[in-house]
Amino acid sequence: MSATSLLGGPIEVVHAGIDAVAEAPRAAGAPVTVVDFRPPAGGDTRRMALLSELLSGPAAREIDAANARALARLLASRPHLVAIGVARDVVPGMADDLFLHAGPPVTWERMCGPMRGAVIGGLLYEGRAKDADEAERLAASGVVRFDPCHHHDAVGPMAGLVTPSMPVFVIEDRGGERPGTRTFCTLNEGLGKVLRYGAFSEEVVARLVFMRDELGPVLAEALALRGPIDLKHLMAQALQMGDEGHNRNRAGTSLLFRELAPAVVRATADRERAARVLDFVNGNDHFFLNLSMPMGKCLLKAAEGEPLSSLVSVMARNGTDFGIQLASMPGRWFTGPALNVRGLYFPGRTEADANPDIGDSAITETAGFGGFAMAAAPAIVQFVGGSAEDALAATRAMRRITLGPNPGFAIPSLGFSGSPTGIDLRLALERNLLPQINTGIAHREPGVGQVGAGLVTPPWEAFHAALEAFAEHVRASRA
Repeated sequence: MSATSLLGGPIEVVHAGIDAVAEAPRAAGAPVTVVDFRPPAGGDTRRMALLSELLSGPAAREIDAANARALARLLASRPHLVAIGVARDVVPGMADDLFLHAGPPVTWERMCGPMRGAVIGGLLYEGRAKDADEAERLAASGVVRFDPCHHHDAVGPMAGLVTPSMPVFVIEDRGGERPGTRTFCTLNEGLGKVLRYGAFSEEVVARLVFMRDELGPVLAEALALRGPIDLKHLMAQALQMGDEGHNRNRAGTSLLFRELAPAVVRATADRERAARVLDFVNGNDHFFLNLSMPMGKCLLKAAEGEPLSSLVSVMARNGTDFGIQLASMPGRWFTGPALNVRGLYFPGRTEADANPDIGDSAITETAGFGGFAMAAAPAIVQFVGGSAEDALAATRAMRRITLGPNPGFAIPSLGFSGSPTGIDLRLALERNLLPQINTGIAHREPGVGQVGAGLVTPPWEAFHAALEAFAEHVRASRA
């Protein structure tokens, strides 16, 4: 077709690039369809060259094969709840002078307000301090050491604090290539003024004591009587009942309650004690969160150690920094600043009250549910903002940066397709699309608690640093 005949008819323009360029045909009356386009790797020429090397160079086929193996191991993993123990007895490397926290490593001096509040509460709960002032002095003096939960195969929501005497869930892989792998998480306190959001009042400490002295022991006895619980099976059911496994856990908690309640009654001679435990679980819709998180950690540990994999195996935040890890380089952090959460605030609260993003709970998105499965939980938008259509769009978008679907986590509203699983560092950079996380919002000051919930992404700095290191790692591995 000649240029003359082409221009003789009506012109329709498809535009990708600088918005201003589309103004001329639009002003001339031509219909213009604007395509959302951003250059890969933020347009940085060095990063674009590295990305090209990893996506289409000689190493690309080996990386693809490594990712396929890592994803297959993740999908084959079968996390089970097998026990409830005391942190000092079951968490690897735990000690009486050690407090674990969410996110990458951070010192007391750099800790955000809610994490400091949780440490203060932890010292009060452990009986190491008589009041908040003494607790703060002790924390600053070095009387306790701090280490990330992830360094001990554990995860913790929000501040993520694990102290030596806290009861913890013990999750064990009962399938796949690495049976016996264990992960850990504390028991969930509920919403509002709770330790994980940095609150440390008398009621907070009293609740923790109840969890240590009654909740943990009763559930431990019940679980020993009932036997291991297949968490992957429960999560699959919960996703089909309106949960997404991060900020909506009503179905998961209900399913867990059904599994444990008969055993609690049979294992506990004191009926009032049993009733208090069942009332606590029944009244806390987020109780299952502290199982979905270590389940996700267990799934991802199955993928770790694949030498050339670009699969993201950890996303975690300490309220100051956001860190990620790759399956090919487990234990190595790539960090950037924790970002502010965009969301809904409780009455009387605003963005000015909010601390930046915090918590290990992004392990749910890393494992392929949470914000990646929002299409399964349209009601979640009432908690984090947006619309039901936004929830569908979020899950569809995450397909673009993941290695494949998880057929075990089917989403009814998307034709029972599997939740997008296995974040590929390369795809996120190529498509300029960051993982979406839905999360709670903590008050920036110690001692206050939760002020809202919303949506957030990692900082690009963490992904850019990971790209540089991964490219170097691939070259060294293939040398």
